[in-house]
Amino acid sequence: MTDHHNNPVVSPRKVTFAIVAGEASGDILGAGLIRSLRSRYPNARFVGIGGEEMVAEGFHSLVPMERLSVMGLVEVLGRIRELFSIRARLMDYLLTTPPDVVIGIDSPDFTLEIERRCRDAGIPTVHYVSPSVWAWRQKRIFKIAKSVNLMLTLFPFEAHFYEEHNVPVAFVGHPLADRIPMMPDTMGARRSLGLREDAPVLAILPGSRGGEVERLGTLFLEAARWIQGRRPDLQLVIPCINREREKQVRELVEALDVKLAVTIVRGRSREVMASSDVVLLASGTATLEAMLLKKPMVVGYRLSGFSFALVSRLVKVPYVALPNLLAKEQLVPELLQDDASPESLGEAVLERLENETERARLTEAFSQLHEQLRQDADEQAATAVSALIEGEKR
Repeated sequence: MTDHHNNPVVSPRKVTFAIVAGEASGDILGAGLIRSLRSRYPNARFVGIGGEEMVAEGFHSLVPMERLSVMGLVEVLGRIRELFSIRARLMDYLLTTPPDVVIGIDSPDFTLEIERRCRDAGIPTVHYVSPSVWAWRQKRIFKIAKSVNLMLTLFPFEAHFYEEHNVPVAFVGHPLADRIPMMPDTMGARRSLGLREDAPVLAILPGSRGGEVERLGTLFLEAARWIQGRRPDLQLVIPCINREREKQVRELVEALDVKLAVTIVRGRSREVMASSDVVLLASGTATLEAMLLKKPMVVGYRLSGFSFALVSRLVKVPYVALPNLLAKEQLVPELLQDDASPESLGEAVLERLENETERARLTEAFSQLHEQLRQDADEQAATAVSALIEGEKR
């Protein structure tokens, strides 16, 4: 619903948007989407399940989002009855007072089933943030095709996958690419973290979950010690997502047989990455943030032998790190399983610390990828959703 000058047309319609977000990242996406939709539909109602960010935008959450944010399988099993009862109450609400559209944000295990049942009942449905179906368990595409009228993806390669399977899709760009400036303020970040400005910094991010930190923490610390042996001027910084992780990391540092000087920071992971010259990290969204901050990085990852054997059979993509998937080439080294040793990680970090030509090449490549993802995601998503409910052909 846009006029010829690409300005959104403001509609007086009293549209009801039902949105279901299950975790903090979805809450942020939801809040941005609500702002952009409200500028098009000032009389709209927003209802469903969301967190504080969405509520601050005038969203009515039927249950607190925290009840859905369950990490890990074991916790899920403990709460499965509650999750089912929340879903049943939500379905009851949506089917008795049908909204104009249902938008599920991420959390596919919870939201896709809701979308499928609403779509069967004739309510248009949107899913925002593609599950990694292009990477593994590709058969899920058939379930998705039955569940959604429109898929909104953050990455262009995801949109191609849906187009190949004839699922209506819009690539909206990545909100992080909109928020993170094109050039990071490295020295500003060092000052605010109390680091020396004249000595190089290695940011170490062994993951945000206990299990990841358990598997990767000591490995990354041993790699850091190996590097520091060769570059005594190197400052080491580890951001920890919460108090539990911080305690866990401190214990891992204590357990090393050689003392390691390392700055441990609670939260502020983006600032820590911004302050760095190189980032050593687990795969995941952090690789995207490091890329948007134009930082050379080394990705190290280990799973249990059994999980790795299982995943390698199922995975259909050549890379695990997002910068490599986006570039369709290996921009950043991925050292997985047995390839991830303190020495191999250390050598890869040292190479990125000292090779100026490589650094310049990476900055250039990362900047191009940043531009590609910087699409004003909130606006693009709102445009696609309003086109769906106005029955416009994209």
